[in-house]
Amino acid sequence: MSNIKMIVPERAAEIGNFLVGRLLPFREKRMIGPFVFIDHMGPVSMTKDQNFDVPPHPHVGLSTLTYLFEGRIMHRDSLGNEIEINPGAVNWMTAGNGVVHSERTPGSLRDKEKSLHGLQIWVGLPKELENIEPSFSHIEKQEIPQWTENKISYKLIAGECFGKKSPVPVYSKLFLLELKSSEKRKLNLSIDLFGESGIYILEGKINSDGNTYEPKQILVAKDHKLCEFEMDKDTTIYILGGEPFKEERHIHWNFVASDKNIIAKAREDWKNQNFPKVPGETEFVPLPN
Repeated sequence: MSNIKMIVPERAAEIGNFLVGRLLPFREKRMIGPFVFIDHMGPVSMTKDQNFDVPPHPHVGLSTLTYLFEGRIMHRDSLGNEIEINPGAVNWMTAGNGVVHSERTPGSLRDKEKSLHGLQIWVGLPKELENIEPSFSHIEKQEIPQWTENKISYKLIAGECFGKKSPVPVYSKLFLLELKSSEKRKLNLSIDLFGESGIYILEGKINSDGNTYEPKQILVAKDHKLCEFEMDKDTTIYILGGEPFKEERHIHWNFVASDKNIIAKAREDWKNQNFPKVPGETEFVPLPN
């Protein structure tokens, strides 16, 4: 796009026993609006002997958003929540001053062939809310605003735009949209978006200003007011962004904060196992050096 400021490529990373494609943070672009972290999980097929297992690990200063395209994940956290995430639903967990959770293949699938595909996202909290009490929300697929316009299907996964509001309880001005095209279509989203914005191409192609862009990258816009492009037939994209924070956010392992002292304390607390425990779980991810 003539409005592209930067192209962020998907890079390989490991979480637990699982290989993902990391999109944010990127060395030249740490955040897009309040979004500080994005992993593309899969698509991967697993045998009867393979399972997705991320043992209990801590978070502070952020909200996690899990959105699956395919497969199922069992979420358990130190607040006592235990819920299976299915495609199209949203798991939204706000860490605040500290929460611990695990993510695993559900028991009903552990001895079966299965697949997994989705997005794991972290959203930073405003400075004045970084130390709030942790909380959890699960929003079912049918609760997410969905509509069709000009043969493009829209879902407002989180935030507000297009005069609509997602029930996901966000803490700052942001948007996370899914767009699917059945035919080639031109779009101009300049009046509906705000702050910073980026487009993640999951499948298909985007065309703009004589250039073609394909999957496994985020196109970061110079100016959301110039967000015009053409979606190819059978293309799926995710548009994310919002108002950036005034203060820098420091990211270390699973911790996000505007103050490095908060991260230092979280490190010591996890090292000494002073975080709350996930009921029924005895494993934990050790603090990295």
